[in-house]
Amino acid sequence: MASFPESVNVNEIAQAQLIADLWAPVTPFEQKSGRETWTVAFAPDGSYFAWSPGHRVVKLVPWSLHENKLCNDEHYNTVNKNLGKQNGDDQKKQPEEHTIDCGDIVWALAFGSSVPEKQSRCVNIEWHRFKFGQDQLLLATGLSNGRIKIWDVYTGKFLLNLLDHNDVVRDLTFAPDGSLILVSASRDKTLRVWDLKDDGNMVTVLRGHHNWVYCCAFSPDSTILCSVGAGKAIFLWNIENYTMIRKLEGHLNDVVSCEFSPDGALLATASHDTRVIVWDPHRGSILLELGHLFPPPTPIFAGGANDRWVRSVAFCHDGLHIASIADDKMVRFWGIDGDCPAEVAPLSNGLCCAFSPNGSVLATGTQDGSVHFWATPRHVPSLQHLCRMALRRVMVTSSVESLPIPPKIVDYLTYRTI
Repeated sequence: MASFPESVNVNEIAQAQLIADLWAPVTPFEQKSGRETWTVAFAPDGSYFAWSPGHRVVKLVPWSLHENKLCNDEHYNTVNKNLGKQNGDDQKKQPEEHTIDCGDIVWALAFGSSVPEKQSRCVNIEWHRFKFGQDQLLLATGLSNGRIKIWDVYTGKFLLNLLDHNDVVRDLTFAPDGSLILVSASRDKTLRVWDLKDDGNMVTVLRGHHNWVYCCAFSPDSTILCSVGAGKAIFLWNIENYTMIRKLEGHLNDVVSCEFSPDGALLATASHDTRVIVWDPHRGSILLELGHLFPPPTPIFAGGANDRWVRSVAFCHDGLHIASIADDKMVRFWGIDGDCPAEVAPLSNGLCCAFSPNGSVLATGTQDGSVHFWATPRHVPSLQHLCRMALRRVMVTSSVESLPIPPKIVDYLTYRTI
């Protein structure tokens, strides 16, 4: 068994550049367990990076979006001076590092930012305990005890405690439209929708998974939610009426990670079956399979302990690259135009990954509580691709197919050809 097809010369694959590390503090031997970094996250405006080095702790570290690196004390007075007002305070906040004790093992992290025009869906309530301002930045933490805690990023202060899950909160995601709608995925086999502009009240429960729910992700326009879990499950939900749109079938083992492309036209899912699958979420069809084991395993072998479990997948913001982490001690950067990695790098015990807001850096979390930052492959998008992304942000696949244009252009716009 190999990590690449026989036709690929491993020596010809470029090596990704490691640009920075965040190391977990040294701990006594009896505290080695519980140090896993299960999730990493960048703030939408690029001002902060969040990670958990284990043992209930979350670190909030200022991030320089323009320089693509962690801020140190020298940058505090020069970077991100336009950070917004917090809770109506007129004084501008400069990024400061915070260490948060969440009270239990942290499994999920998500940043959420507020847009005043997006009102709470609970329109009959005129008074709210929290009045989130235009430049509000929140951090949600999902814990092992089933609780979700909401924190003020600029101050590190605790704001809200969301109680309803009865098992590990495995993932969290905010709607990207600034509505502060939060969705949580849990081992209790449910997804729960919370409205933070309505003081964190729960809106509804999404049921359909028969096993653990590992991950959830919003489409860029906040209208579709994807959830994945054990038992090969991939569900798409209409977030307007909270109904299931369809199930996607194609994986042979637990599906543990998912993310939409920046234009919403593609969906990437990662599974323990050694593959990342790229889907057309509007049709439910498979467009591309990215294998991590060759020759491809049989369904029985792929459905078991195959030593090539794919742990995480992330879509770059250029819409051209995908990153994946697998148990073969490697991080891969893929182009959507092929089934062979564009760049690779060694990474032991990787668990999660996330791109920076501008897509130039990939952060990876590991089992020992450390985070490593990698430079994303440099590529200038073509004008055709930029036009395709602009069109697909406002048109679903069926709308594109109905356009009076040549079939080859339809295939390009629907990503059937790259």
